[in-house]
Amino acid sequence: DKTVSLRKDLSEMHEWITQAEEEYLERDFEYKTPDELQKAVEELKRAKEEAVQKEVKVKLITDSVNNFIAKAPPAAHEALKKELDVLITNYQRLCSRLNGKCKTLEEVWACWHELLSYLDAENKWLNEMELKLKATENIQGGAEEISESLDSLERLMRHPEDNRNQIRELAQTLTDGGILDELINEKLEKFNTRWEELQQEAVRRQKSLEQSIQSAQETDKTLRLIQESLAVIDKQLTAYIADRVDAAQVPQEAQ
Repeated sequence: DKTVSLRKDLSEMHEWITQAEEEYLERDFEYKTPDELQKAVEELKRAKEEAVQKEVKVKLITDSVNNFIAKAPPAAHEALKKELDVLITNYQRLCSRLNGKCKTLEEVWACWHELLSYLDAENKWLNEMELKLKATENIQGGAEEISESLDSLERLMRHPEDNRNQIRELAQTLTDGGILDELINEKLEKFNTRWEELQQEAVRRQKSLEQSIQSAQETDKTLRLIQESLAVIDKQLTAYIADRVDAAQVPQEAQ
């Protein structure tokens, strides 16, 4: 009987739709690791592709039902047509929901990688800061050399906050959805602790270098005054020698 055959096809499609909804849309998903998230994205892509492929079967069932209705007595029309309409509605709703969820998970996956990218960029900057602090730890030299080191350090310290703000926002977006929250919180805590420590050390080193510059400038000034004084004395003594002036005649200078 053609009606039985058509109802069997309709029933099988209904079962497949229900199973797909239960498997991919109705379950509560938790993504605690990047592997779990990646696996979910791949599974949902496959489910979306499978749903698209089922469109051929839905079209065949639709054509079969419509052909049957065109030839069958009116009494058989209404129930079969209603079943077909329900199937088409459910199928389209499933495809729409799978597309929506797949897009959302792909955006989440991209968000995670964007977060990693910003963290990597900021950690590279922190590495530079760490190397710079080590290089200025026991710096020797005059005021000019110390000043160059201070300028170099201050240029690093003027690093913009944009990346750190992006890290905060991306992390908040993911953890609000309960996605990779433990891992993200762990990474952020480690990053923020290191950031704060190096920033505080940089401020301390900045003040220390400023004091070193001031001390070096005072030393340079003292040395310059001594050199000027010695030059004057040397000139005066040279003149005395040239004039054959005896030391006893100039007791202050002799002393």
